[in-house]
Amino acid sequence: MRVVIAEDDALLREGLVLLVQGEGIDVAAAVGGPEELLLAVDEHRPDVAVVDVRMPPTHTDEGIRAAVAARRTHPGLAVLVLSAYVEQSFATELLADGAGGVGYLLKERVGRVAAFLDALQRVAHGGTAIDSEVVAQLFSRQRANDRIALLSPREREVLSVMAEGLGNAAIATRLFITDNAVHKHIRNVFAKLALEPGDDTDRRVAAVLRFLEADR
Repeated sequence: MRVVIAEDDALLREGLVLLVQGEGIDVAAAVGGPEELLLAVDEHRPDVAVVDVRMPPTHTDEGIRAAVAARRTHPGLAVLVLSAYVEQSFATELLADGAGGVGYLLKERVGRVAAFLDALQRVAHGGTAIDSEVVAQLFSRQRANDRIALLSPREREVLSVMAEGLGNAAIATRLFITDNAVHKHIRNVFAKLALEPGDDTDRRVAAVLRFLEADR
């Protein structure tokens, strides 16, 4: 795996480099701004870009916009976003193409090495990895009149764990239910969110996107 890291905090950037390299992963470049990120992606064609949301010059959304631009230019580029806050609109921008390969972690999660590395591997293989705290906060903000409101409490639980990127077996273990129950709940989620089989997009990714968009 080849990774490009974009983080304007020099100390955190170097920490990420050491952490990733310690797992035997190639860090092709580590940069401090959005323009440098785009240049590094063009030059090195990484598998994954690890990107801070807020970077110079305004420290608002430069990082996420650079990540979206990089995915347009290089389809298949996986992106793991790091943010100090839950910023829902940014997550949905990255997921909007339905292609997967997207992660959204709070920066505090980087200190939990195993969780960070698991998320990195998951997005590199085309999955999603949405921080559980992001999931919790977005559910708490949802509106009563959208399709998410049709889900039962258990179906919401299954969708929230799905948003973290876990597969069916892991969901069953987390929620202490059977594999068959997980399949049933996921089928119900797809039906209630009007996600038909045969759609061009990955239905699991599309379900997560619908969930993330519920607060819009």
